[in-house]
Amino acid sequence: MERRHLRTCIQSRFISMSVWTSPRRLVDLAGQSLLKNEALAIAALEMLPRELFPLLFTAAFDGRHNQTLKAMVQAWPFTCLPLGVLMKGQQLHVDTFKAVLDGVDVLLAQEVRPRRWKLKVLDLRKNSHQDFWTVWSGKRVSLCSFPEPEAAQPMRKKRKVDGSSTEAEQPLTPMEVLVDLSLKEGAYDELFTHLIEIVRRKKDVLHLCCKKLKIFAMPVQNIKMILKMVQLDSIEDLEVTCTWKLPTLAKFSPHLSQMSNLRRLLLAHIHPSSFISPEKEEQCIAQFTTQFLNLHCLQDLYVDSLFFLRGRLDQLLRCMMNPLETLSITNCWLSEGDVTHLSQSPSISQLSVLSLSGVMLTEINPELLQALLERTSATLQDLDLDECGIMDTQLLVLLPSLSHCSQLTTLSFCGNPISMSVLESLVHHVIGLNNLSHVLYPVPMESYEDVNGTLDLGRLAFLHTRLRELLCELGRPGMVWLSANPCPHCGDRTFYDPDPILCPCFMPA
Repeated sequence: MERRHLRTCIQSRFISMSVWTSPRRLVDLAGQSLLKNEALAIAALEMLPRELFPLLFTAAFDGRHNQTLKAMVQAWPFTCLPLGVLMKGQQLHVDTFKAVLDGVDVLLAQEVRPRRWKLKVLDLRKNSHQDFWTVWSGKRVSLCSFPEPEAAQPMRKKRKVDGSSTEAEQPLTPMEVLVDLSLKEGAYDELFTHLIEIVRRKKDVLHLCCKKLKIFAMPVQNIKMILKMVQLDSIEDLEVTCTWKLPTLAKFSPHLSQMSNLRRLLLAHIHPSSFISPEKEEQCIAQFTTQFLNLHCLQDLYVDSLFFLRGRLDQLLRCMMNPLETLSITNCWLSEGDVTHLSQSPSISQLSVLSLSGVMLTEINPELLQALLERTSATLQDLDLDECGIMDTQLLVLLPSLSHCSQLTTLSFCGNPISMSVLESLVHHVIGLNNLSHVLYPVPMESYEDVNGTLDLGRLAFLHTRLRELLCELGRPGMVWLSANPCPHCGDRTFYDPDPILCPCFMPA
């Protein structure tokens, strides 16, 4: 009788129980009405249709009905609860977040799984499952299909016959909490601390997974403490932008080797230390580079401002296990030997993006750069040689190789001292590259009035017009050529097309 009465109450609250055909306002009111009696709402969960869970959860979340939220997590009928989308763009109440985590905690404490337990993933990322709540709330007309894994099986108890076990107990599959982490000084808050505490207590059945990890200024001991709670093989995208000394990088390196599914790595600003011997320095560098032997999935590597790279690039390249898609070495010093090893490395055979921006190449034999372009000509799509000190004589050597880069779409070599005549030669060499759509080129040397770098904007406009006319004559009027030059005040680029597109330094206050 009690169950029949409860069912009648629920049906009266939700009218016909049809989310998709009922007027939107009536469904909203039904959910709000049910939540006014929190005990009734919790009791109703066992019989509540699957389609109404997202609607009721959203209403409970917005209204901070924390006991209902806690119960709904335990009865959630989908494999994934995308909580991060609901948290996006609003100040999350501490108790609301805790209620959700406490629901997970209670769920994991049960030895036997509830009949309707399907939850496997709590997704706290704010940019994933964007459509989940709008689809299930009826705000979109067409429904997307959300494929669900098979329902979890209940825990099997051991049966003993004559004192012996006849059936092994089935272990619980760990639940995952998905997050994107940014580790920086002062980043701890009550919500994060509560999450870490639950993960610490439930580490065997609750895994903290992080696809994107960014590390900023934070003591390395704090970083190591947090990473102990993270499933390191879940990390696919890692950015380390800390002003670390080499010994600090060496201490972090063992964690890097455990990120076996890492696809993208950005490492910046590793500075020399005056307090270690050359032998210790070599040991630290070796400890870092050998970790790449375990990164079998690495596709994109970005290194910026690494002091120790000069003369040791081959040491890093030898540890690359697979060909890269992106290689960005910026603001580093490289020797001629480094460029030789780079041009011969198997890791560049499938490059689609190559950036050497800020790497001084003035004294490098241009034939080595030519060999580098030839090795990558079949796959290279984006080439960035900004601020490399490349001069006319070097660029002329590179032109035949550039003309073989059949997949090239973007070429940038701003900040190099190149003359107008060589730019015109460049146009003739790359005009046959059908995929090339954008070229960012330096202000021609003839545009400067003096050795101090004072620009004659009229002369620059005239030279730019000449290039545009040349492109039209050669049948490629749609190819975009923009000249760019660093702003003398802030260093940001100022573009000319042909009139200057000024940086904010020149804008009126």
